[in-house]
Amino acid sequence: MSLKRAAGILYPIFSLPSRFGIGSLSQEAFDFVDFLKAAGQSAWQILPVGPTGFGNSPYQPLSAFAGNPYFISPEKLIEEELLSWDECNAIDFGQNPEKVDYGKIYAGRRTLLRTAFAHFKEQGGLGSPAFVQYAKEQADWLDDYALFCALKEHFDGASWVDWEEAYRERDAKVLDMAALELQEEVNFYRFQQFLFDRQWTALHEYAAKNGIQIIGDIPFYVSLDSADAWSHPEVFRMTPQHIPEVVAGCPPDAFSATGQLWGNPIYDWRTQKKKKYPWWIRRMARCMALFDVIRIDHFHGFCSYYAVPYGDETAENGTLEKGPGMDFFRVLRAELGEVPIIAEDLGNVTAENRKLLEDTGFPGMKILQFAFTSWNSVYLPFRHIRNCVVYTGTHDNPTTREWIEEIPDGSRDYARRYIHSENTDYGAFTWDFIREAYRSVADLCIIPIQDYLVKGREARINTPGQADGNWEWRILPHFLSDDLARSIRGLAELYGRLPAEN
Repeated sequence: MSLKRAAGILYPIFSLPSRFGIGSLSQEAFDFVDFLKAAGQSAWQILPVGPTGFGNSPYQPLSAFAGNPYFISPEKLIEEELLSWDECNAIDFGQNPEKVDYGKIYAGRRTLLRTAFAHFKEQGGLGSPAFVQYAKEQADWLDDYALFCALKEHFDGASWVDWEEAYRERDAKVLDMAALELQEEVNFYRFQQFLFDRQWTALHEYAAKNGIQIIGDIPFYVSLDSADAWSHPEVFRMTPQHIPEVVAGCPPDAFSATGQLWGNPIYDWRTQKKKKYPWWIRRMARCMALFDVIRIDHFHGFCSYYAVPYGDETAENGTLEKGPGMDFFRVLRAELGEVPIIAEDLGNVTAENRKLLEDTGFPGMKILQFAFTSWNSVYLPFRHIRNCVVYTGTHDNPTTREWIEEIPDGSRDYARRYIHSENTDYGAFTWDFIREAYRSVADLCIIPIQDYLVKGREARINTPGQADGNWEWRILPHFLSDDLARSIRGLAELYGRLPAEN
């Protein structure tokens, strides 16, 4: 990785204070890049940007290659005369500026994008050199994704596993006929990705121009109901009828007597190894085009994974199996060169997990909130190494203010004494906690934006195991001040994390 002794901010795209109900690639995204630069930061870490389905989780996207059409900026489309202010203002995107109303976003964004598509066609956009070139360059994933989305709409949103046999099993003649009959819808979904990529590229280039690296985030698994599982069944352990043989989960433990059943399809690593992992290589190449650094969620899955028979109602009958290990990363380097990766190595850490991380040379993650659960935690700052990334917390953690308010008195006292914080005010403690992260020897320090704002429970991004209320929090417009940027910059300067040109 090229980020050395640097700092950045974790801030999901959907949390940006854009005008129309959800954060997008609008001016506010560019303004945040300016904020990062003023604050002496080097990185913007985001959550996965793929199109979301049921539950709105970015970790269960409909595609490992596509971008989320919710993030397309209507303001940018107004500038291109694909939409008007009246058309945008006529849509109800929700009344709470601090929460995403996904029900209204789903209906409203589709309405606007269909209107924009109609104007695009009227302007001859489908035949334009830019669109034709984009569709050709991205055809290896875009065609399948667009057809998948069109068919999903045709089948009233049903999972592809429940489609008619010929569509589920990808009968070539049937799919060719469907592509012709649904050509309008297929082009609509191509159009959405054309817009996303064009707007994303503009933001990415602006960030690079200002010395900000974007740290993308990719899930280890794909969703069962995804274009990837439907269009590339050979990548996964499936029957000849394209039904999963096994799905992902977690074995029974002290927290769950029946384990956890995640339901994601399992990769057919044996076959993929023989072929040199072509789907994964294409996926990583796509990520390298979108991001500067790639954080891989559930990195342990490359070492071992838990496979549960498809159709089981619990994870009790699963088996622990070996992943591709270092072989995958050797092939990845041979195909794509050095890929800047951050390994999400949290959870159950085994000797094999540690060895794989060491062999790859990738930095792992250190979460300060995990440090004060015991007197000998591996997350305590004195145990940190340079080749790691330190966080106060992640999107799955409570905010630091919520955490310090709710942990046991003994743990709170331990944390206060360890970081030399005599503040009884939770807001002041939060900044002391951030300071402790900056003090770490870790090369990179990433702080969630909520901690800088001293937000509590109301700003939590995700609560694992809780079905509702996740992925919704947003910042109010004009909430990030120049004073805050100066305070953050002061930490970066004091602890040697300013970019070299600063």
